[in-house]
Amino acid sequence: MNNTPVTAVELRQLLTDHPETRIIDVRTGGEFESMHIPGSYNVPLDNLAEHARSLAAVNCPVVLVCQSGGRASTAQDHLTKAGKTNLRVLEGGMGSWLVAEGDVVRGSEKWSLERQVRLVAGSIVFISILLSTVIPGIKWVAGAVGFGLTFAALSNTCMMGMLLAKLPYNRGPECRIEDVLDQMEAAEASAA
Repeated sequence: MNNTPVTAVELRQLLTDHPETRIIDVRTGGEFESMHIPGSYNVPLDNLAEHARSLAAVNCPVVLVCQSGGRASTAQDHLTKAGKTNLRVLEGGMGSWLVAEGDVVRGSEKWSLERQVRLVAGSIVFISILLSTVIPGIKWVAGAVGFGLTFAALSNTCMMGMLLAKLPYNRGPECRIEDVLDQMEAAEASAA
């Protein structure tokens, strides 16, 4: 397995041909609870970064998944720097998986982090523009949000998304890396 992106169709075949492949979903716990690929492990990006060395030590091939591919690419950078080589990213994330009619486990519906960012950013801009008709200086708030979104696109990071990810709504069950590693090792041992 190399470090090139994998399409949803290729991932379906990869899981059939190489059942030892593990999927790590780096979305928030809330997003994961809402919907995920069967058999995937939830390690939110903020947890993954601090435990990259432990996850990189897992021998099996890994495919990283998020909503659209951005967070999974960031996770790939962390794990590659920690020494993981047999690692790929699902191109287009869960969106492409759904389009390819991949199987999913559904839970209670929650908005994706990206949708939440669009709502919050759009609302701030809209309210700022309305208020700027009365308080001219408020227009700079809309400008700051626009700058933040531009910076997020160029740097492939999103401060607003990172802040929203910390809200209780986006938290699922606590991710204990030790438990994820134990489950991955047990699955690897049973596949052998």
